[in-house]
Amino acid sequence: MRVESSGQRAPSRAVLAASIGLVILIWAINFIAAKIGLRSLPAMTLASFRVVLAGAMMLPVYPLCSRLPAFAEAAESRRPEFTLRDLWTFLYMGFFGVAINQVCFTVGLRYTSVSHAAVIVGMGPIYTLIFAVLFKLERATGRKAMGMVVAFAGIAVLASENGISAHSPSVLGDAITMTGSIGFAMYVVLGKQLAGRYNPLTMTAFSHYAGALIVLPVAIYRAAALGSAEQWRAVTWAGWAAMLYMAIFGSAVAYVLYFSLLRYLEASQLSAFTYLLPVLATLLGILLLGEQGSWIQVFGVLLALGGVYWIESGRTSIPG
Repeated sequence: MRVESSGQRAPSRAVLAASIGLVILIWAINFIAAKIGLRSLPAMTLASFRVVLAGAMMLPVYPLCSRLPAFAEAAESRRPEFTLRDLWTFLYMGFFGVAINQVCFTVGLRYTSVSHAAVIVGMGPIYTLIFAVLFKLERATGRKAMGMVVAFAGIAVLASENGISAHSPSVLGDAITMTGSIGFAMYVVLGKQLAGRYNPLTMTAFSHYAGALIVLPVAIYRAAALGSAEQWRAVTWAGWAAMLYMAIFGSAVAYVLYFSLLRYLEASQLSAFTYLLPVLATLLGILLLGEQGSWIQVFGVLLALGGVYWIESGRTSIPG
């Protein structure tokens, strides 16, 4: 645990644990919400509506949260003085971390199961590590290389469950989901360039604004494609509720909570708790959606998460 450099006392372990648990629960339910939303809305429609609504939600959330004690002191100590380069970085973060990540997450779930998608998302620390090595933020070691091999072997086992084929819907969905997770990893790496100058709330808000602007033309096109008012009314209340949950909780609330926790926990400490995400999401998929589990899935999950743990347990940054 760490305390803010300004001297602000960190929350108790119980509060931190509850906050982490809430983030994991929100994101686990997000998988279920996406599956329910996809029953009523086309994948690109659901994805684009979610991104634009999340950006719109951050418009009132940002100024309101900035006044809360949890954020006010950090905002005061790091007042935004935007440069053109920073705005470009926010644009890149919005493209990778919001547009690519959230659109690919939703579209990928159209073709794959919650259990597959959850494990692929849970491998986020490995995708981040790859970019960290490329950007010379961390060193490549034999331990890290072995962990990557083991983790990706777990993904291969999951893909083989339904047969590995270029025409397999599950493989296509897994690949799209992985693309989204890689986008979030790039978002994290880019965020480190601004972490010393902007507080987490500002970074989260402006990346969502950028993502919403990028996806807005797609959302407008998909809205027009829905056609008449009768077709809009044909979308079930569950579909709209799922989309609202994904935008409000899966995006705005969860992102703010996640980056707020980074003020008090090291990234490696926080990422360790994300190992619970694939397990919880898979259980919810089985209980709420009737998805089938198998021993092949269990073996693939253990390999993938074992590789992530092997890397994270021995991970160190390059001193700078």
